[in-house]
Amino acid sequence: MQSVSRSIIGLCAWPPALGRWRSCVGRVVSAPPRRWPIAREGRDASLLLSSSAHSNRHLDLLSSCNKEKQNKPHSYKPEGCATIKCLDTANTREKVTSVKKLTNEVTDSNPTKVADIFIPCIYSNSSHRDGAIYKNKLFTENWFDIDITDHNETRLEPMMFSKAIKKLYFPCNMLQFFSLMLAECSINHDPIELYGYIAVRDDRDGMRNYVLNYSRDDPIITQKGSSIQMTGPKRAIELVSPVLIEFDMRIKNGGQEEEDLQLIDGAISCHDRRSWKPVKHRIKGNCGAVDMSFACIEQAVEATIEVVISEVHSSFSLSLRSFVYVLEDYEETQLFHGSIDQSCGLRRFVLAVTHGDMMILKFRFGNSNVERRRSFKAELYGCSSRQIKHELANISVKVNWSTNSAF
Repeated sequence: MQSVSRSIIGLCAWPPALGRWRSCVGRVVSAPPRRWPIAREGRDASLLLSSSAHSNRHLDLLSSCNKEKQNKPHSYKPEGCATIKCLDTANTREKVTSVKKLTNEVTDSNPTKVADIFIPCIYSNSSHRDGAIYKNKLFTENWFDIDITDHNETRLEPMMFSKAIKKLYFPCNMLQFFSLMLAECSINHDPIELYGYIAVRDDRDGMRNYVLNYSRDDPIITQKGSSIQMTGPKRAIELVSPVLIEFDMRIKNGGQEEEDLQLIDGAISCHDRRSWKPVKHRIKGNCGAVDMSFACIEQAVEATIEVVISEVHSSFSLSLRSFVYVLEDYEETQLFHGSIDQSCGLRRFVLAVTHGDMMILKFRFGNSNVERRRSFKAELYGCSSRQIKHELANISVKVNWSTNSAF
């Protein structure tokens, strides 16, 4: 019965309480049965301890990322984020055999389905503004280890196991956000001021790990069809158990908060722990939609990137992008884009990278095509540094490697 229930796609009743059980110490240093590495399909396990099989060709693959990618249908659709209609949770567990058929029918006939874009199931009664999510018994019964009323940011820091000590280190599957975009908006004028948050609760401590968090006093300015600069996450997002993704984003529309428009509000879950390429998940709301592009990174380690800029000779614009290897291709994430007019340090950037693979950072100076690239091999622990000397400024890059747990 357990294996049958796992095949149900995106049910609002997922996950069953039994599947969420773990020991009291499992949030930081979990019991071995929950943390042993999952076998990597299609790849030699020995690669975990040897050089990446494609390390010699990573620059050639990266060069293809500079070209506009063709829209190709993904060979794999993540189970936890399929396009389905939310079902009432009261009787779903007693209707296992009929639900799968219903799910397929709704998916195939969904008029909003777009190539390479999936519409995830938003939990019923999960809105934050009206307080519905705090009264929903689903989040106390099936997500019993999460205090949905606790809005505090996760207390766990990155780089917790970056120093070499006499312990065993294991990579694990992690959830990586690659981009956010304002896909639809009912407001016709530009620019648009957005504020609010997108946060993920994983099995480590059950607290909010903010991927995006802007206050009303300091909103982000964007326009329809443009990307939304992420502000997180604070640490790597573990995906060895289902994770809850909460969101409450609004459009600033006047002097008072009561005049603002609700963009998206609710929660979804992601419980598929197989690796897939980044897929845009369109979250629809009353006044628009936001595309969240994320993926499961198999056998990943946490990369914490620190950038320090010094000896600035004149003001210039700087773009920083990362490229990580996901299923035979390098996937891009915009980490920073802004103006630099004095020596400073950028905020920390936290990424998930498959152990043994190469992570590439690309720096672009000004509006020209002047670029500098630095590559880093993902390790279980430790750190590595690179230097960039340019006529506009000097840049120091440090990457700290860490697993989410150690024994």
